[in-house]
Amino acid sequence: MGSSSSLSLWQDTLGDVPASRAPLSPADLREHYDVVIMGAGYTGLWTAVALTKKHPDLKLLVLDKERVGFGASGRNGGWVSSLFPTSPSGLIQRHGLDQARAMRVAMVEAVDSLGAWAKDLGIQCDFVQGGTTTLARNQIQLHRAQEDLAEAQVLGVDKLSWRAPEETLAASEVVGAVFNPACARIHPGKLVQGLAKVLDDAGVRIAEATAVISYSPGRVVTQRGEVTCDVAIDAMEGYRSQLRQNRRDTLPLYSLMIATNPLPDSVCDDIGLHHGETFADYRSLVIYGQRTADNRIAFGGRGAPYHLGSRIKNSYDLVPRVFRALEHTLKDLFPQLADATISHRWGGVLGVPRDWHASVTFDSATGLARAGGYVGDGVGLSHLAGLTLADLITDTPSARTTLPMVNHVSPRWEPEPLRYLGATAAITGVRLADYVESRTGKPSIISRLIAPLTGH
Repeated sequence: MGSSSSLSLWQDTLGDVPASRAPLSPADLREHYDVVIMGAGYTGLWTAVALTKKHPDLKLLVLDKERVGFGASGRNGGWVSSLFPTSPSGLIQRHGLDQARAMRVAMVEAVDSLGAWAKDLGIQCDFVQGGTTTLARNQIQLHRAQEDLAEAQVLGVDKLSWRAPEETLAASEVVGAVFNPACARIHPGKLVQGLAKVLDDAGVRIAEATAVISYSPGRVVTQRGEVTCDVAIDAMEGYRSQLRQNRRDTLPLYSLMIATNPLPDSVCDDIGLHHGETFADYRSLVIYGQRTADNRIAFGGRGAPYHLGSRIKNSYDLVPRVFRALEHTLKDLFPQLADATISHRWGGVLGVPRDWHASVTFDSATGLARAGGYVGDGVGLSHLAGLTLADLITDTPSARTTLPMVNHVSPRWEPEPLRYLGATAAITGVRLADYVESRTGKPSIISRLIAPLTGH
């Protein structure tokens, strides 16, 4: 990390760090709320903002065990992408062509929508829509790129295009790339803190340092007491599994990141990486990166271990082996960064549903609502989910409320130790599959064996 107290690069480069908000007080406990939102990350804050815009008179309460943006919303890679955890072909198989197309349209539109909402709300979060480049660096990755292009043709929504090696980023061993214009770069910390300030200014109570113990229709129990409400929203995403009642609903998977010191323009220009452009490649073990507004490369990837019992600890954010692998991967990808110094190392958890399918649910009979299961694609998707929740709760018919993610229920994860064995096999398997495929140039049987564990 940048310092022993730093959560991420994004916290260190916020500028003025907002003061802590008071935890739930005895006076708060005496109130009855229209809506209580558990989780002060993107999902909870977007939902609160949308509800406030629709009905400024609603009495809202937002709770967080730590503080605003402590989780993935303050630690992610800064991609406002149109990615959805379930692939287009998977959406077609589960929901049919029309519903799959509607989901893809909504995801593409969410990129522009987030930028427009941020601008209208006066949130300066370094939003620049420069698209994303996904590199193919061997024959297996080339085959995956061709599959992506073919999938896009089926639905006719995603405007993917092929780039020859001389037309894309100057990466090592590149044989081409797929460019998707539906992606923007942001500063995640500025967005989450900006949303919280909008709510502060609107008089919405955000209680930090208030851990939720359980919830049920009409009540949310915290370590500081119980509050009553008409609607309770679970917006805890990766931390949902820490409640006993939700233990097997979501698997907390770690994703780790590094960032370079600010680079000269000439280095980024040599790579061909423009401001607002994000990048990845077609390996099985996910990697992702962006050029930040202050000319760093922020780069992340999976590969950190899953911990038995879905345990989450601050120490799990720091895995030296993974940080070394990320630096090696980044500098192998772009030799131009050979002398770049890594200034920040951090990590955090994301939420993985058993079928890798995000969902937004609301039961008007019980007043219970939930959104999440983003599998790391949550910046744009949480914006869409928050607006959708607001529509559902206020009974506002819209194109959003008919999307296939609405009231989708994922199966629960297996009990331990099966959950641990499956997650560990998947993490180890994708790493091994990449190694085998890069050496042999042929599809690995490992990829097919672990596909059911990785949502493919």
